[in-house]
Amino acid sequence: MWQIFLGSLLLSLIHALIPHHWIPIIAIAKTEKWNTREALSATFITGVSHMISTIIIGIIVGFVGIKLAESYSYITTVAAPTILLVIGVIYLILDFRSNKHHHHHFDLNDEKLKNKKSKTAIITSLSVAMFLMPCFEIEAYYFQAANFGWPGIFVVSAVYLVMTLLFMFALVLLGLKGVNKLNLSFLEHHSKRVTGIILILLGFAAYFIEF
Repeated sequence: MWQIFLGSLLLSLIHALIPHHWIPIIAIAKTEKWNTREALSATFITGVSHMISTIIIGIIVGFVGIKLAESYSYITTVAAPTILLVIGVIYLILDFRSNKHHHHHFDLNDEKLKNKKSKTAIITSLSVAMFLMPCFEIEAYYFQAANFGWPGIFVVSAVYLVMTLLFMFALVLLGLKGVNKLNLSFLEHHSKRVTGIILILLGFAAYFIEF
C-alpha cells in the first residue's frame, strides 16, 4: 500500500505542476482583479471539477482491475505494471511527436483574457473545460491500485484529490505574489515526457520492489 501511496503522491505533484492547470487562474485573476480569496475559490472549484471526472473514470478502471484480479492472478504481478510501462512509453512518444510542432504559451496579456466577464461565467467555463479534460496518466495507476482492492482505489483517489488541490493552491498563491519567474517552460513543453518517465519508474517499482 505504501507503493500506491507514494506513487499517487508523485503523480499528483507532477499533475499539479503542469502549467495549464493553474496559469489560467493566475492570468484571469490578475486581469479581472480578483483578490486572493476569489482566486483560490476559483482554483478549488475548477480543480475539483477536473478531478471529479478523472476519479470517476479511475474508479471504473479500478473496478475492472479488481474483477480481473479475482479471476486471473497474473494481473497482480504482470499485467498491471506492464500497463504502466506501456503507457509511459506512449507518453514519451507523444512528447517526441508533439514537440515537433508549435508550442502555445499561455500569455498573461492575452487579449481574450482582457474581455471582462462575470466571475460566475468565467469559473463555469473553466470548470466545464477542466471536467472534460480528465488526466489519463493517473487512470493507469488505478489499475495498479486495483491489486489492493477498494482500499487501493480509495488511497489513489484521496491522495490525488487532496494533494493536487494543495499543490495547485500553492502555485496560484506564488503566482499571485509574483513568484512566477521560475522557468517552467520545460515542464510546459515536456509534461508528457516527465509523466511518461514517472509511469515507467512506477511500473518497474511494481515489478521489482516489495513494500
